Amino acid sequence: MVLNLLSLLLFLWFPYVGNEPADATMLFVGDAMQHTPQINSAKQSDGSYDYTPCFRFLRSQIEAADYSVANLECPLGGKPYSGYPRFSAPDEFAVALKEVGFDLLQTANNHTMDKNDSGALRTITVLDSIGIPHVGTYKKSEEGDFNDVPHVANVGAYKVAFLAYTYGTNGIPVQSNTLQVNYINEEKMAADINVAKRMGVDFICVMLHWGIEYMNRENALQRDIAGFLLGEGVDIIVGTHPHVVQPMEMRFNLATGRNSLIIYSLGNFISNQNDTNSRGGALARVSLGVMNRALVIKDAECDLFFVQKPDKKEANYRLVPVASPELLGEESRTQYSGFLKNARNIFEKHNVNVPFVPLATDVASAVE
Repeated sequence: MVLNLLSLLLFLWFPYVGNEPADATMLFVGDAMQHTPQINSAKQSDGSYDYTPCFRFLRSQIEAADYSVANLECPLGGKPYSGYPRFSAPDEFAVALKEVGFDLLQTANNHTMDKNDSGALRTITVLDSIGIPHVGTYKKSEEGDFNDVPHVANVGAYKVAFLAYTYGTNGIPVQSNTLQVNYINEEKMAADINVAKRMGVDFICVMLHWGIEYMNRENALQRDIAGFLLGEGVDIIVGTHPHVVQPMEMRFNLATGRNSLIIYSLGNFISNQNDTNSRGGALARVSLGVMNRALVIKDAECDLFFVQKPDKKEANYRLVPVASPELLGEESRTQYSGFLKNARNIFEKHNVNVPFVPLATDVASAVE
């Protein structure tokens, strides 16, 4: 009896002694957009849309993670499809994101309401129909509430709560009481985080659409919001919206007694933007695990990729890891060099405990 009681007490104090779960990896990318030239390039002769070529050189990295997340910055508002300034992307774009390995899409951003309530609600319906979870916008259930706040996922052996918020929706308000869009608000975020804590999750991840477009450094408001969230016990903060990369930082969080990760901006995932710094984006890899009998973020690292626009090699857009410049067309090499130089400079000067680790692409397997 005494030995059994002692064993129970040891388990409560050190739950992972002799039974540590394997590490799990998460992957985050930025703004998945659909400008008009992208839509036109994906259109097939039968009227369908094919995005397969876009992601093939990053597919292995996306699939290798236990859980991969992107920001869907274009509603699936139905026909007629449109690009900037009020997006409506083909449903096939979301299908392609799922097929390439994404497990969760962020839907709270400044373009959420581009096609008004109907477009935002249709986006939720389409994502539900293809079986890809989403976070940041919600449709009222038949029971009269907004479900899945937070979204809790199994990432390997760990339970992770995901929440998402946006600074605004380009001045287009929500009109329907059947739609909820999460806006950045300290009271709302704190309440949602407390719900996650009561659910007994292992880690809390908050995705924020924030900051100033095309600025390579975070601003004071971003730092203030990040500080607030860390104080509430958030483990991972992932930023989007600036369309360019901003610094990443891993630091000890007094509120949780373990490291927390702040990613101020991942830049673009895929888009038709032309400025050198917006021609690509960052990919963040995060490792969750157990260290000294405690749940921790073990490490984080980042990679970069470049958006190759249609050229003589191919009629569609494609994402090229920066470690594989041989995949680029001649006309893109100058912008590629500028993008890589500027992004590396940001990371090397301002990242804290998040190294830049480029991974080469197995071109042969990617093309097959």
